[in-house]
Amino acid sequence: MGLFDQRGKGAVCLVARLTYEQYCDAVEATDAIFVELMAGSDLETPVPTCPGWTLADLIKHHGTTHRWMEHLVSHRATERVWSRDVPVDLPQDTAAYPAWLARSAEMSLRTLRGADPDAPNWTHGADRHVRFFPRRLLCEAVVHLADAELALGRTPRVAPGIAADGIDEFLENLPYYSWIAEPVSRLDRDGETLRFSSTDTDDGWLIKLGDGCAWQTDRGAAQATVTVRGACGDLLLLTYGRLRPSDAGRFIVTGDVELLSSWLGATGL
Repeated sequence: MGLFDQRGKGAVCLVARLTYEQYCDAVEATDAIFVELMAGSDLETPVPTCPGWTLADLIKHHGTTHRWMEHLVSHRATERVWSRDVPVDLPQDTAAYPAWLARSAEMSLRTLRGADPDAPNWTHGADRHVRFFPRRLLCEAVVHLADAELALGRTPRVAPGIAADGIDEFLENLPYYSWIAEPVSRLDRDGETLRFSSTDTDDGWLIKLGDGCAWQTDRGAAQATVTVRGACGDLLLLTYGRLRPSDAGRFIVTGDVELLSSWLGATGL
């Protein structure tokens, strides 16, 4: 079970579903797919799930994230360092972006694999240790691979176990993301609940709104204000605004659809 409130009071349960090395391996595997896909694509292709971006912009963003997190860990940062202040060595020619992303991922993973997962480190989330970073990078890699696949007319497929962990990770870190936590705190739906239930795993999440938004892992039968059922990978992409509740055949929504829309609008990335 994980609980938090959006002002940082209350308990935070940080229960990773993979080992540290497994997270690193999963990042490596996911980014290898991403790089291969980008190397064979027109990098000027628009990315509808990231309005205003092309595939080149998507690669630049993801590679910069690798470089930023590598810098934070290699320097054992004790306070925020902005990604714009980290050297990224971005090539001038966008055709070289996929290879640059591959080098960026290799660099960050080499640093992470050589680091102590339990070492204290500044992070932008709930867990202030090195172990925060490969888990965050995996979610970044999975979601941005889905962005690329959707841009190219493909159907993203996220492994259920990784998707479930990604939803856990999103909810654990939500109160630390002010651009999400603040809109959530303004929903004015105190005491109402949202349930997300996976149809292909035993996972579920019950979110209660109010003075401090709380959540717990849940597959209970108690009635929620609104319930969304779907494959776990689809639920992750819904959480990140890459899919919509109305996408044909993906979700079954029962209850207060307006509450779901308000929640997704507040948490949309």
